[in-house]
Amino acid sequence: MAGREFSDLLSGSLLRQVEAIVVDAHRRSFETEGKKWSRPVAYRWLRYESSDPVGRLADGVRRLRKRGGNFDAGAVDKACAEASNKGFLN
Repeated sequence: MAGREFSDLLSGSLLRQVEAIVVDAHRRSFETEGKKWSRPVAYRWLRYESSDPVGRLADGVRRLRKRGGNFDAGAVDKACAEASNKGFLN
């Protein structure tokens, strides 16, 4: 995504798609661990109030993977296809 305008990312649904994938993986991870989950818990965990939401989501993905988090493969494929079509992925 380097070199692309942040507004390009916000202009469509791509950021929302990626956000939903990460938040869903966070929910399933918490449920697997028997922990109480809520959307505010996920957003605090992601520190999503940061000025770099893309970086926070990437960090969240790394942290969830270390915890054994699973991501919806179909949703990831769809988001990657949209990112590629918009020039975010090579």
